[in-house]
Parts: sequence; C-alpha cells; structure tokens
Amino acid sequence: MDYKDLANLIFPEAKEINYYEEKYPERNLKEGAIVTRIAPSPTGFIHIGGLYQGLIAKKIAKQTDGVFFIRIEDTDQKRQVENGTAEIINSLNKFGLNPDEGMIDETESKGNYGPYKQSMRKEIYQSYAKYLIEQGKAYPCFCSPEEIEEIRQKQEAAKIRPGYYGVWAKCRNLSIEEMAKKIEAGEKYIIRFKSPGREDRKIKHHDLIKGNVDFPENDQDIVIIKADGLPTYHFAHAIDDHLMRTTHVIRGDEWLSSVPLHLQLFHELGFKAPKYAHIAPIMKNDNGNKRKLSKRKDPEAAVSYYVEMGIPKEAVNEYLLNIANSNFENWRRANKDASIDEFELQINKMSVSGALFDMVKLLDVGKTVISKFTAEEVYNQSLEWAENYDKDLAEILKKDKEYALKVFGIERGNKKPRKDIAKWSDVRENIEYMYDEMFNSKKQEYNYQVISDKESIEKILKLYIEKYYNENDDKQTWFDKIKELAGEMGYAKEVKEFKANPGKYKAHVGDVSTVLRVALTGRTNTPDMYEIMQILGKDRIKSRFEKGI
Repeated sequence: MDYKDLANLIFPEAKEINYYEEKYPERNLKEGAIVTRIAPSPTGFIHIGGLYQGLIAKKIAKQTDGVFFIRIEDTDQKRQVENGTAEIINSLNKFGLNPDEGMIDETESKGNYGPYKQSMRKEIYQSYAKYLIEQGKAYPCFCSPEEIEEIRQKQEAAKIRPGYYGVWAKCRNLSIEEMAKKIEAGEKYIIRFKSPGREDRKIKHHDLIKGNVDFPENDQDIVIIKADGLPTYHFAHAIDDHLMRTTHVIRGDEWLSSVPLHLQLFHELGFKAPKYAHIAPIMKNDNGNKRKLSKRKDPEAAVSYYVEMGIPKEAVNEYLLNIANSNFENWRRANKDASIDEFELQINKMSVSGALFDMVKLLDVGKTVISKFTAEEVYNQSLEWAENYDKDLAEILKKDKEYALKVFGIERGNKKPRKDIAKWSDVRENIEYMYDEMFNSKKQEYNYQVISDKESIEKILKLYIEKYYNENDDKQTWFDKIKELAGEMGYAKEVKEFKANPGKYKAHVGDVSTVLRVALTGRTNTPDMYEIMQILGKDRIKSRFEKGI
C-alpha cells in the first residue's frame, strides 16, 4: 500500500486537482492588474477595521483595472449567526464596497471563480487534501481531543512551546498500513499537514506595509481538514486565493505571525503565493493609553454605528483614506471637488503603527462632505436615514418636498456653503426652526444677548414688521433697512462706528440682527437670515415676532 492508496481510502470521490486548475484559469487581465478580496466570517457585525481593509483592497484593485471580490469564510459553523452573510453584504454595500465578484446576498453570487462561500467548496478542499496525502505531505491524525489536551499539559509543565510538532506529533510517523487499519476500523480522524519546517531556521519575507521581516519557519503539523470534513481557515484560504487568482492579500496585522505557515502551504501545494500587506489596527485613545478599537467596549467599532448616526459613506471613506495615506489630506485640499477615485492610494505609504481614531475629525469631514451636496441629495439621504431612525422627521420631510428643498438649499452652492450638518442625525436640530410644528412644540429660550430689555426688543420687532419688512427686497436692500432700524433706535448703523465710539452707542446693527434672528428662530446662530425670512414669509415672521414679544 502506498500514499495514493491511502488518499483514495480517505477521499474516494475527490476529483484530481487538474480539474480545478483548468476550471479556474489565470484571469485575463492587463499587466499589473491587482486582484484583491475581503473575506469576512458571518459571525456578527462588520468591524470598522474590516471596512478599512475592504476599502483599501477595493481601491488598489480599481486603480489598476483589477478585480475586487467578496468571499465568505464560514468554515467555523458553530460561530455563525443567522443571515450573517446578508448582514455583511448589506453593510459593505452601504459604504460603496460593492464587489466585482463574490457573494451578493445570503445565497447568491456573481463571477466565474465561485462558489464564493467556503462551506460550498468542500469538494475542492478535499481534492487538494487528497493531493497532499498522495505526496506524503499530509496524513490522518487519530488523536482524540483528550490526547491533544494531555500533550498540551505536558508541554506546559516542561515549559516548552505548545503544539503538534516533532516528537509530539504522535500520528505523524504511523505507517501507511497502520493508518489504513485504523480508518477501516472506523476510528475518528482529522487530516493534518506534515510540515517540512524547522523552528531553528528563519524565513525572510517582504510585506508591502511592514517591509522586510523574518520569522522562524513553521514546524507545526496544523489541522487542514476537520472532523466535519470542512477545512480550517489556513488551508482553505490558500486554496481559495490560488484558485480565485488573488494577487494581493490585504489583512489585519494580527495575521502577520501566520505568514510562515501560509507561505509554506502555498509552496507545498505548488502555488505561487500572493503578496501580503498587513494593516495596522485602528486605535483608540483610552485615558492617554492607545488600545485597539474593541467590539465589546466601543460602539464606534461596528459599522452599523455610522449608519445609525447617519454619517455619510463618503465621509467615512474619506476619513479612512486619510488614515491610510497621510498625503490624502493635502490631495483633498488641492482637489476640493474631485472624486476619491482620482486619488492614488499607495500601500507602501501606509503607517506601520495603528492610527488613532478621531471622531471629531470624522465629523468635520462629514460637515465638508455634506456641504458639497445639492439640496436634493441632502433631502434624499436625510429622508432615507429618517425613515429608519426618526419616523416623525421623515413624515415632516415627505409632507412638502418643495418646502424641504428650499430649507436645505439655504446657503448651499455658495463659495462658502453652510457646514452645520455633520451627519443625518443632526438634521432635525438644524431645521426644526423652519417648521412651525417643531418650533412651536418646544419651549423657546430667547437669549437676545446685548439688547435684552423688553421694551427695546418689542420696539425692534414691531418696527421691523410695520415699517421695514418687504418680502420683495433684495438682500442688500433688506440689510440696509436693518441698518436704518438700528439708526432709528439710536444704535450704531455700522459695527465699525460702534467700535470707534463705544461710549456713544448701547448697541449696533449686528445686535439688532440678533434680536430679529432670536425671535425668528430661537437661536443666536443660524445660516443666512435673509434666506430664512424669504422662505418663512411675512405672516409667519409676524407670528413668531408676536410669540417672541
């Protein structure tokens, strides 16, 4: 009996690997085109770090006319959650990470290199496991979980490196006949890789982000096929990345220590290894200490948080690109209105250490991004958000779209557009004074500031409506009339006059404007008051001034 007989005994139905090599040929892409993937497990929400990796993977594929695909790594069946794949795909799509190939919902996919779900590729893995057994590079292991635990305890007691290797690999040196006999007797087994590595030898590796690194060789006989017939992550990813013709693997640097094993698997399978880029994690400042963003402690670790807050995908992507390449900020300053697709991401310029997550900076980016949207875009996106997270606001926006567009159009499209909305959850607070039902339902705090005596406030509001307001005035005429009103009340018509003679005047035209603004909106700070008045109209202005009085 030889290894081929043993392989046939274990995997009698498995196809020859040539079948798959022909089925999934080299991709017909232009020279230099990069093929990348994101390969999440359907075990819960997508982490912001996963989104970050996906963004970078898609960006470098796109800028080389390559391919970006999504593969679902679901070989760990115990940890799966219901509809986990659909949840992941929806989350990625919300941030523009639609794949060229791969899973598009829970069960469907697109592309010629599938299936794109590992649980559906069982036969493929078994063919390659069979091939390794035929080569004498893999073997069945009959050790029970109790025996493995016993080995671990002995290693711990002796203070030596844990694992299944060397003299500790009990089943490694069984004869082919012994292995066959155990299988025929119905003993349970798994398949292990027979590592040719030695821990006292080093491998040199060039990582696209970390640079040159060296490691001890892998000498562990890892499990490649589990008792349920499904592969382990290490084995599956090597076969998938080979057959899907992945050129670059972008992943978190927690996988850096697996490089010796992964390169070894590629070599022993006869595959060309992809290039690896290990990304530093996104960090958080926790009372002066840097730590990784935690799924357990930090709500902002989940991408669903950004959806619920209503931070636009464009803002999140811009912010992540800024973390990825520090020159992005300067590029954006020089290319204010360009699409981020025009920015060329350079992997070798990514930081070796983790960047600190900065919510303030992200919200600043959000303000800038939303300030460039048209009123129609702001309306559509804020309504979409409100339909899910603020039903009352959604009803108000839907009731009169034309009016809402006027409200969102205030100070939009100017050289210096308004920057008061950082996320869609800010919309209610920023527009409620434009809607009577919201304005009147709140107890207003009228903080008139400099001009605070009731008599003066009442006189300003009455005079303005009775003598100075005309809805047909252009903006300059409108402001000139507020100056005249200030003069009639004995205040400085110009701020510079007031500053030149502070003892002569109690207040100036700006303070008069503040009285009008506060009575109108309940706020001291709003976008352009002329535009607000044009939209509200004389009757509503009068009604609000009466309420203010």
